[in-house]
Amino acid sequence: MPKSGARLKDVAELTGFSVNTVSLALRDSPRIPDETRDRIKSAAEQLNYLPNQVAKSLVSRETRAIGLILTDMQNPILTNVAQSVERKLAARGYTTLFATSNNNQEEEVRMIDTFRARRADGMLIFPFRHGDLDHIRRLRNHNYPVVLLVGEQGAGIDAVSMDERAGASKATGHLLATGHRRIALIDGGSSLGNPEKMDGYRAAHRAAGVAVCDELLINPTGHSVETGYWAMDLLVKSGHDFTAVFATNDSLALGIIRYCKKHAIRVPEDLSVVGFDNTEFGAFAETALTTVSYDVERITSLAVDRVLDLIAHKTGLPDPRIIQLEPDLLVRESSARAASAKELP
Repeated sequence: MPKSGARLKDVAELTGFSVNTVSLALRDSPRIPDETRDRIKSAAEQLNYLPNQVAKSLVSRETRAIGLILTDMQNPILTNVAQSVERKLAARGYTTLFATSNNNQEEEVRMIDTFRARRADGMLIFPFRHGDLDHIRRLRNHNYPVVLLVGEQGAGIDAVSMDERAGASKATGHLLATGHRRIALIDGGSSLGNPEKMDGYRAAHRAAGVAVCDELLINPTGHSVETGYWAMDLLVKSGHDFTAVFATNDSLALGIIRYCKKHAIRVPEDLSVVGFDNTEFGAFAETALTTVSYDVERITSLAVDRVLDLIAHKTGLPDPRIIQLEPDLLVRESSARAASAKELP
């Protein structure tokens, strides 16, 4: 008998049972006695029998596979999201089909089409542009189960995400509350059409009655540590005064701290730095990073639960549900009270 390619018929011939009995036993049907089921499963293992998943999916109209599309795997938080989603889906008996859009909407559309062609039962998507969702909305309008990993009320699509506006407002508010009045923002998202963190930054300034210094707003072309380093270089060479920097992810913030280390700028004595995401790298940096938490486990649990719930609706999807979790601010060593705070109003 070959080591692979065994069929139900081969298992039936080896055990002396009918193909129907073998099929029922391998699906753990209660109609088959335990002793018979154990004997059939032992024979199937001996023959290295694997079920025909394509045939099963044609019968059940389910592949038990979920597509996961993220934007950029250089961001450690999205790597954590991918790992967490895969674990949670595997625990529920599902396979994860994985892809990245590489911050390109055409690629995002192509991967959505690819997963549809592979008959994925549903998708989890971190969209490239958070407000440009017509191509995803069409899936939802045709009763296809899809859940966004970033989204807002009114999008018309199910979403589970962190409230990025609230998180950015907390980060900026912390710096304002500790006496900083000229706070730089290094934000790789707003130029891509994702303004949430910029909005939170501005909202915190309004709440504190402090004007935003537009010359301190930097839009880098990327989200990496290296991008943060050179964004800080650009900021310093601009000649504008600032006492704090809010970076919209931890990788950017770590690049800023590296620049400061190399150029004898003390953190936090000379400059306070705050990140976003609460990655392991930030927590264990030489100067532990003050940051906004991103609850990967909570978000992925809720998102997986929701997409599987949508899949279970066979006759039409329920109304979209948007869940936004409010993040916590984690104050560590990289931020401190502004040296000139006593002189400020």
